[in-house]
Amino acid sequence: MPLLSIETNQDLSKEQDAFLQSASLAVAKLLGKPEQYVMVRLRHNSAMRFAGSDEPTALLELKSLGLPEQNTAEFSQALCELVEKELGIAANRIYIEFSNPERHMWGWNKRTF
Repeated sequence: MPLLSIETNQDLSKEQDAFLQSASLAVAKLLGKPEQYVMVRLRHNSAMRFAGSDEPTALLELKSLGLPEQNTAEFSQALCELVEKELGIAANRIYIEFSNPERHMWGWNKRTF
């Protein structure tokens, strides 16, 4: 049930499909989970400022049941590299929030995990 949410102040109308596909594959690989359970959400053209500037910026949230906390530095590096490569947003303009919800707090297919 991994979910990667990405919000940016950039217009990604042309790049969004290719980026979503790359991000979905990356999350599945990073977490070692089947892509069939990965969801990627993209919000672009958001009103955002970071460090007093409206230069390209992004906020990512990665949620996954059983998210290994000892790997968040590795995940941060990989996700920043993905966003830098695909969207041209510098790593020092990206924040990432990681979360590991309780199984009973995540629903899917008419039940919880």
